[in-house]
Amino acid sequence: MNITPPHPPRRGPFHIVDLFAGPGGLDLAAEVLGIPSIGIEWDDGAVATRLAAGLRTEPGDVRLFGPGDAQFAECNVLAGGPPCQTFSIAGNGTGRKALDLVTGFIHRMHDWYKREKAGKTGETWEDIQRALDKLDDERTGLVLQPLRWVFEAMLRPRHGGQTPQPFEVIVLEQVPAVIEVWHEYEKVLRAIGYDTAAKVFHTEQYGVPQTRRRAVLVARYGGPPARLPAPTRQLYRKGASPTEYLFGRESWVSMEDALKDVYERVPEARRRTMPFCVVSNYGSGGDPKARGRRESDKPSATITGKWSRNRIVGVDSPETEMERLTQEEAGVFQSFPYRYPWRGKDQAQQIGNAVPPWFGVHVLSAALDLGAPGDDVWERLLRWPEELD
Repeated sequence: MNITPPHPPRRGPFHIVDLFAGPGGLDLAAEVLGIPSIGIEWDDGAVATRLAAGLRTEPGDVRLFGPGDAQFAECNVLAGGPPCQTFSIAGNGTGRKALDLVTGFIHRMHDWYKREKAGKTGETWEDIQRALDKLDDERTGLVLQPLRWVFEAMLRPRHGGQTPQPFEVIVLEQVPAVIEVWHEYEKVLRAIGYDTAAKVFHTEQYGVPQTRRRAVLVARYGGPPARLPAPTRQLYRKGASPTEYLFGRESWVSMEDALKDVYERVPEARRRTMPFCVVSNYGSGGDPKARGRRESDKPSATITGKWSRNRIVGVDSPETEMERLTQEEAGVFQSFPYRYPWRGKDQAQQIGNAVPPWFGVHVLSAALDLGAPGDDVWERLLRWPEELD
């Protein structure tokens, strides 16, 4: 059934509000695309990194803000990646329990929205928030904050406005296990007038020199249909060698390729002896002693918050210990610029938790219907913060 939007969205330049913005992966993607953004972040270290990078930032708890606040009055794109730890598929099934719990809250929120829209009394958002505050792990409830922002934007005028202004575009991103939450979001978003699309992506298919899977939800209100980015590169398979072209796509980007791109454009970058092999801190195949290995002519394995524990050894001489990854190199494997100014505490965790900016460029380009990003965007990201000649 087609639903006519009750409030036509404001057409014009895009402005992004990024909830749970972290050290700035998605905001940096927006910057190189020329799109203004403001991020909300409560971690002091990530805030310090964002400020050093010159990213517009509102420090604090997402729960204490809303779309009616003055600083977000022009934002017509809602983005974010709420904490995901309670949805892990590992362990004793708590992730499944959390999903069932969140699904129930999503429907309670939808009922609240419908009552507010109809001017009826009943359970309020404050009632729902009090119930969320009683959960054993507050992060479970944080995944609902983007939906609260969506509903509030549709119910109440923005700062200085006369009528509610729904977000024109929604972009949400998290670990693969959260795709089930995004599918529940889709049901509600479609019921209130959004067109939606959600999928789990492999970031190496978008030029990120790392095998990393992410669940993305895109929604559009009263305009073009929701679009997800088409892959531009090949999927990495364990043990595979790069193929120049396969299925019309270029090969994935290896760690060596990513570092060579940096060396060509950043004179002060510290050169690493290649080839090399990264030996994971984690076991493989269920055996804690069988450490995963990835040679430098392949994409990096997923950069987690524990990447600094990985060993670097020679390819032909595995007994030869080499310098471990620097934060600049780990950032490059996340597709951040080499010069990105990591600050504050837990920098390894900041890097591991961040949205890969180059993946963010592809997602935003598709979600905002900007067309495929060109080489000039990649150059801006590599050379950041220098201006192009």
